[in-house]
Amino acid sequence: VQLQASGGGLVQAGGSLRLSCAASGRTFSSNAMGWFRQAPGKEREFVAAINWSGGSTRYADSVKGRFTISRDNAKNTGYLQMNSLKPEDTAVYYCAVSNFGSTSTTIPWYAFWGQGTLVTVSS
Repeated sequence: VQLQASGGGLVQAGGSLRLSCAASGRTFSSNAMGWFRQAPGKEREFVAAINWSGGSTRYADSVKGRFTISRDNAKNTGYLQMNSLKPEDTAVYYCAVSNFGSTSTTIPWYAFWGQGTLVTVSS
């Protein structure tokens, strides 16, 4: 599986961005997908995850109510809608796909990783 994340950019605080994660090489309709982020000088952290069907999602407390994860299995693509962005959301965002159908907040759960897309939120 190859994952291509896109949609990052520079946005003012309070603005919105939508990240996409396109998978190729095989279908991932049976696999959970997650988004993680890594700010400069910090460890990679969990942001959001969605199970294979889209029927179950989970979020980090820091983004709950502002970010929405979704997926379109027909397009083999996942999304992260980010609203009310804050400067502390600035990071490289990575999408990841698991070999399992259920979600997890832990990095080792996810076997395949995209290259990352940079999100910069200015104050």
